[in-house]
Amino acid sequence: MTERKPPGVSYESWVEKQIRESTERGGFEDLPGFGKPLRHLDRPYDEMWWIKEKMDREQVSFLPPSLVLRKEIEDAQAAAADAPSEAALRRLLTEINVRIRAALASPPEGPPLNRVPFDVEEQARAWRVAHGR
Repeated sequence: MTERKPPGVSYESWVEKQIRESTERGGFEDLPGFGKPLRHLDRPYDEMWWIKEKMDREQVSFLPPSLVLRKEIEDAQAAAADAPSEAALRRLLTEINVRIRAALASPPEGPPLNRVPFDVEEQARAWRVAHGR
């Protein structure tokens, strides 16, 4: 907006006029999120909201690697329990076991991992019982 406010016109009425004219020209229609509700409106105000959203978009974590791996182990265990097949369960647990063994061989930064590799055969047996196979 390069136009200057004319003398004698209040800022509020001048700004409202600019907004109205831009709306009439369709200046707000192609904005991201147009017509959608504001996100997180039901949450309490957090002055660090923009930092948290940026970190989430960039997939950056401020947790130590050992805690990140603990979370991934928990997620893998939950995913394995809900796996659609025994083969999927075995694949998930084998992948996370590789990461656990690597972390045990060369401990990552942060608190101790305090996890051991999954017994894939025992987990597969429990999965078969739970799914009636």
